[in-house]
Amino acid sequence: MSKHITIGSDHAGIDLKHHLKEHLRTRGYEVTDKGTHVKESVDYPDFAHAVAEVVAAQEGELGIVICGSGNGVNITANKHAGVRSALAWKPEIASLARQHNNANILALPARFISETEAEAIVDAFLDASFEGGRHQRRVELIEPGTC
Repeated sequence: MSKHITIGSDHAGIDLKHHLKEHLRTRGYEVTDKGTHVKESVDYPDFAHAVAEVVAAQEGELGIVICGSGNGVNITANKHAGVRSALAWKPEIASLARQHNNANILALPARFISETEAEAIVDAFLDASFEGGRHQRRVELIEPGTC
């Protein structure tokens, strides 16, 4: 798995994004920030699309998208073929998203988790791996035309 993460957020997630970039670097990851770089109100789809495009194009790439609730960026990222974005607010949900759903993007709700909680969620996501087996067939059923 790549030691590179692509990350993006809207204005509601910018502070958490900057915190997580440093956390990821301490874990040895190279981080590409797709924005936003301002605290003024912006459109979350712009940044979720930017992250999802990278993840969809590069095998093994993982991404993180952040907005206030996590829902908008999660919905947007999942519009891209090959992307399986999962909204997580607890480490266990993030782990299961990787283990059972082969999630390649983690969506975070900045207004509902602390920095410490976000670190634990990100760590759980990164430390888990896809179990395959019975889950492989189910993941294949997600993408139209692959089953």
